[in-house]
Amino acid sequence: MGVLRFGTVNWELDTIRHHGIDNKYNIDLDVRFFASEDATNVAMMAGDVDIIVADWLWVSRQRTSGEDISFAAYSSSVGALMVRDGSPIKKLADLNGKKIGVAGGPLDKSWLLIQALAKKQALDLPAQNEIVFGAPPLLAEKAEQGELDAILNFWNFCARLEARGFHRLISTSDAARDLGATGAVSAIGFIFREKWARDHPELIEAFLKASRDAKKLLASSDEEWQRLSPVIKAERRELQVLRDRYREGIPRRSVEEEEEDAAKLYAILAELGGERLVGPGKTLAPGTFWRTQ
Repeated sequence: MGVLRFGTVNWELDTIRHHGIDNKYNIDLDVRFFASEDATNVAMMAGDVDIIVADWLWVSRQRTSGEDISFAAYSSSVGALMVRDGSPIKKLADLNGKKIGVAGGPLDKSWLLIQALAKKQALDLPAQNEIVFGAPPLLAEKAEQGELDAILNFWNFCARLEARGFHRLISTSDAARDLGATGAVSAIGFIFREKWARDHPELIEAFLKASRDAKKLLASSDEEWQRLSPVIKAERRELQVLRDRYREGIPRRSVEEEEEDAAKLYAILAELGGERLVGPGKTLAPGTFWRTQ
């Protein structure tokens, strides 16, 4: 499995190993660390690793190009547009003329969904505001230093800000619902080649079961979060917020429900991001979401 060295998926993998859940399902996890998402993607496409964590948009784009990549939901935890407690900004319209930090770049899915929601309110965020793109930790630091009026960041950085005097103006999940989603859509998932999974059905199912068992433990045990505190590098209030936001993101819907909402959001993202984001595909590619047979 290929993961980012400081990615949140490591919390779950640590839980699997510490409690022997891997032994329970007779799997041997060989975890390889990478410095970027692009590096994990390349490693899986090259066959150097079997599983990575990525989003369904990337999977759909690869399938449209002829690759046999599939997505199994991992988490619906998403970023949010954050403002400092006491800020006069109470709604999207209050952002007019403000300085907004955005992690992930101009084609980040969360940023596009927030823009789509703003357009429903006759707001053009890029045109009406100063947008600063940057790395998640750098933008979080700038927000804490008061250099930004609002910040759209990845969920774990938002949770840490929440513990330090910030709150959500609107989350990407809220924006997705306002744009037509019927529930929380898993933003990221376990990604693997469909042929590999079909050739090793017991193995992929064992891994997904191990993931579900770890999530059940993380959903129910506060003690487990205390054990993970050194791995997460958080204590007290920060650890509590990270725990609660992680739990909110545990997938609880059927594959059919996830896929139906993903298709709705894909259409919006394709319109805003164009081929630079989704490639030539006009709709979510069939088979993007993994189904056992």
